[in-house]
Amino acid sequence: MADTDPAGPVMDRDEVDRALARLGQEHEAIETSLLALQDHAGRRLLEGARLTGVTAERWTSTEAAITLLWTYFDAYTDVLRTAREIRARRRWSSREDLAELTELLRGEPVTVAGSAAATANAATPHGGRANPGVLGERWSLSALVDRMNELYAASLDMVVAADAVWSALPARIDLLSAELQRTSRLAHPVGVRPGEHPAGDDLERITRTLKKLREQVVSDPLAFWKPAEGSSAPGGGKPDTTVYDREARALEDVRREIDAVLAVRQDAEKRIVRLRDVLSRADRTLAEARTARGEVLAKIAATEVPVVSGPPTALQEQLSTAAEYRRHAQWHRLSPLLESLEQKAEDELLRARESLTAVTAPLAVRAELRGRLDAYKAKASRHGLAEDPLLVERYEKARRMLWSAPCDLRAAEQAVLRYQQAVVELLGTAPGGPGQGAGPDERRGPGT
Repeated sequence: MADTDPAGPVMDRDEVDRALARLGQEHEAIETSLLALQDHAGRRLLEGARLTGVTAERWTSTEAAITLLWTYFDAYTDVLRTAREIRARRRWSSREDLAELTELLRGEPVTVAGSAAATANAATPHGGRANPGVLGERWSLSALVDRMNELYAASLDMVVAADAVWSALPARIDLLSAELQRTSRLAHPVGVRPGEHPAGDDLERITRTLKKLREQVVSDPLAFWKPAEGSSAPGGGKPDTTVYDREARALEDVRREIDAVLAVRQDAEKRIVRLRDVLSRADRTLAEARTARGEVLAKIAATEVPVVSGPPTALQEQLSTAAEYRRHAQWHRLSPLLESLEQKAEDELLRARESLTAVTAPLAVRAELRGRLDAYKAKASRHGLAEDPLLVERYEKARRMLWSAPCDLRAAEQAVLRYQQAVVELLGTAPGGPGQGAGPDERRGPGT
């Protein structure tokens, strides 16, 4: 639009023609935009929807703005038509025609009578309302174009935002609801039901949330719109999918839980058989440890032997419960019980093995001492010292201690060490010099 002061000089014919051409282009662009807004799918949906909340409030304002837009456009059209008619009177416009055209093109020729009522509900450029006390408005064509651009941008922003939410969220909610129904059909046969399994309660809650979410999205789409920061373009932003995303993640968790329950149903018998085997091995190991403890107490003196606990009866009872769950197809209860039992059974078997090792430790020590005594006797024999009186005496004393019951391990160990020391000392004074023919044990000394 022209920015020349209307109080300035009269426009010449070239200026008038250029202004009319520019105004014609603006008129065509505005008309195209208004018709596109009129035919916008979002606007038609808004007209037929039962709106609530912020959407209802903004649509009331937007409807008034769209009505006012057409009022302004009609007034703009009338002035433009009048200007074109004056210019078309004669090829070379008179000064009076040019003065009249100047007033139309640069002055405030547009009067919208009674526009106060029409603008009462229309948003202003700053989000407020027009002044209802004004009975009419006068506009220059340039200012009127600016005002129409403002109203159009605000109206289009609201329509595009609502349409974007309606285009995105309801369809996604419907898809998630369909997936929810399929999941529920899988859940019920395996016992994942409300009140019986936490995942069943989650399914019921997700169902309620999605139903409510869809109702809210349909009636108040702008409540789920996030404007883009710093964007002034109409429709700048994106749908707010926070609630939808949260419920989608919750449903995925439920699906994983149901998959786990279904997996339990498929291999429950094998897992129960494995559990029975592990617990049976733990029981046999504990029985072996108890028998070994009696043997150790009878054969070893002056030593502490740990007490061996009884069989894992609590785990056996839980295993019986698991078998009951399987017989009655209570897979949702069987799943966590089997996971717990499998870990406990492995721990029980490990504890039984550790108990057997701790109980038989004195026998292992005695066996090691016997082996060391015989090894040093063999060394002495290889060097011709088998009949040495000192060695014979110390060997027999150590042997009596190690092969008698109960065996005093501490005293037997000292006897073996004394025999070992005597062998090493005699080997060191034997012909050939010390170290010849001696093994690693001799070089380590008698204290090893």
